[in-house]
Amino acid sequence: MSATSVTAALLIAVSIFFAMRRLRGSPKELKEPELIVRSSEAAIRLNKVLASALPEDVVVLPQNAATFRKSMNTYWAQQECEVVPACVVRPRNIDQLCTAVSILKGEYDRRRSLEDEKGGIKAGGLFAVRSGGHSAVSHAASIEDGVMIDMSLFCDVTPSKDGSSVVIGAGARWGPVFEALAAKGLAVAGGRNSHVGVGGLTLGGGISFFSQRVGSVCNNVLSYEVVLASGTVATASPTSNPDLWRALKGGGNNFGILTNITLRCFPSTDIWSGFLYMPSSSAQKALHAFHDFVHRAHPDNTGITYDRHASGPIACFTYLQQLGIQAVSVNLVYTKLPEKKNKWPECWETSGFKSLWRFWSTCKVRPLADACDEMNSLNPPGRRQVLATTTIKNDMATLQAVYSAYKDAIAPIKQANIKGMSWTLVLQPMLANWAGEGCDGNPFGLADTKEPLVIVSFTVNWIEKSDDKLSEKLTRDAIEQIDAAAAANGTGHRYRYMNYCGDWQSPFEGYGEENAQLLRDISKKYDPEGLFQRGCVGGFKLDIEYS
Repeated sequence: MSATSVTAALLIAVSIFFAMRRLRGSPKELKEPELIVRSSEAAIRLNKVLASALPEDVVVLPQNAATFRKSMNTYWAQQECEVVPACVVRPRNIDQLCTAVSILKGEYDRRRSLEDEKGGIKAGGLFAVRSGGHSAVSHAASIEDGVMIDMSLFCDVTPSKDGSSVVIGAGARWGPVFEALAAKGLAVAGGRNSHVGVGGLTLGGGISFFSQRVGSVCNNVLSYEVVLASGTVATASPTSNPDLWRALKGGGNNFGILTNITLRCFPSTDIWSGFLYMPSSSAQKALHAFHDFVHRAHPDNTGITYDRHASGPIACFTYLQQLGIQAVSVNLVYTKLPEKKNKWPECWETSGFKSLWRFWSTCKVRPLADACDEMNSLNPPGRRQVLATTTIKNDMATLQAVYSAYKDAIAPIKQANIKGMSWTLVLQPMLANWAGEGCDGNPFGLADTKEPLVIVSFTVNWIEKSDDKLSEKLTRDAIEQIDAAAAANGTGHRYRYMNYCGDWQSPFEGYGEENAQLLRDISKKYDPEGLFQRGCVGGFKLDIEYS
């Protein structure tokens, strides 16, 4: 191959790289949806009660179009921006939040007294709660003709004097949290995307760049502060309401409104991180490199020391409809400075990823917040989204079946010409040394995990509302195809990571019936009338029967 040909190939590859980032990261071509408010008489009456009990700037009505629109436009998924509430409540402090919850509970009780014979609340859900709003599930943190409680003003970051812990508001986003802590030489196990909210990620369990060292994000929570259905404030910790403390670790929004968490801190410096970008011809080699890395982390492999500073690799296989191409990217992170300057950390230097041919690499030493910004840049707010997930064992035949499910969807995407679609399969390990870490304190049902698992997910985005149903169907079909293959191979696993679940999935089934029943019992203890089961929309519910 001539030098001219090589140069041309590299220029094309680099052009594809930048086009890939631009197409996946630009929401500018999207039209802002028309804001149509359809408030029922019951909603208007409730708005008046809230407005009379709370300061004027706390209750935002549609008439205040600029502020109302600003609140609506902070969601990640475009579908959520299109769900218009009757009003937005933006509490500045916990007293205002307690007042709002007490009013909502009173309205909930009033509507319960008017229930039909089937036991359904006639007016449907009353309210939704949003911390960061980074969910692909429609109505996860939004409600039509109801009250949306916007927790974005609960965003303080307050480290302890000795630097061992930090109190973080549930409405904060992880990017600003990491920036504030880095100024003090501290870090926490938190989200990997700067736009993600603290509350939602933590209540779903949470995966961190530091999970290999300290486990899930929720396993590092020393205490939670929650407003209960009664309108009172509760602290949940190992010594105060310990059952609630356990339930909030992956229990979702079924127990109250989270106001803040106290997280364990540890010293931190810059980290080594970035993405490797490669052509689709490298897909099989990347898949084998991923499998080999996870296999080497198996605790039964004696003589191999796993470096816990190495975050689990994230392997992504993407089809970009607008370019008609496939590409592969791999995220590598090492959570301390490499021993040799300007060199790969040894654990990655000796891995199969080092030998992969790539046309671009962003790997470098950088602040933690910068690494999270890079994650966000690849899939920022403003596009229509769907997520779905499953879990398998680290079996090569099953991984090949997973890749086949990804490939099988490309032809229908081409045929339907789904405008602007980015169809991405994501693989990331859940290693045995952290999957069960602290599991006596959470309901995941992973305490007996003895081998690495692989979290499989699809992250899919597109432009037109008319393509919603097909995009969701393709994603669901791919997950079902993978589950069938894993069942046939005996390599499936019941766990489903809540924060990646599609709206048709049931993460609590993956926790096991004993843990699911425990969560139901705790929910009924702290919320006996079911305000957060039936009055609060969004999230994954516990299927509790009420008399």
